[in-house]
Amino acid sequence: MRFENYEFGSIKIDGITYEYDVMIDHGEITERKKTRSKKYRDSFGHTPLSLDEKIPWKCRRLVIGTGMHGVLPVMEEVRQEAQRREIELLILPTAEAIKKLEAEIESTNAILHLTC
Repeated sequence: MRFENYEFGSIKIDGITYEYDVMIDHGEITERKKTRSKKYRDSFGHTPLSLDEKIPWKCRRLVIGTGMHGVLPVMEEVRQEAQRREIELLILPTAEAIKKLEAEIESTNAILHLTC
């Protein structure tokens, strides 16, 4: 998987540009569907990553890119679920998350927030 040209609001992966948050599940790239987490927005000031969303848990490591400035909140329940499943959880600003993915993508899934 080749990551290129990450900038605020877009990322190019394997030659395809995405202009929305992405989820990577065993090499398959799909849009992050955050609608179910929007009900928590007022509590966080931003739509957080919650257990109400589809999260690609079938992995050894889950990398969450929290945006250009690291603003995406990750709810405590997500952290606890990763621990319960014995999944290494890395929560980093998206540029740093991409570096981790470039270094080792095997057995790793990801959710990448592309703005803030």
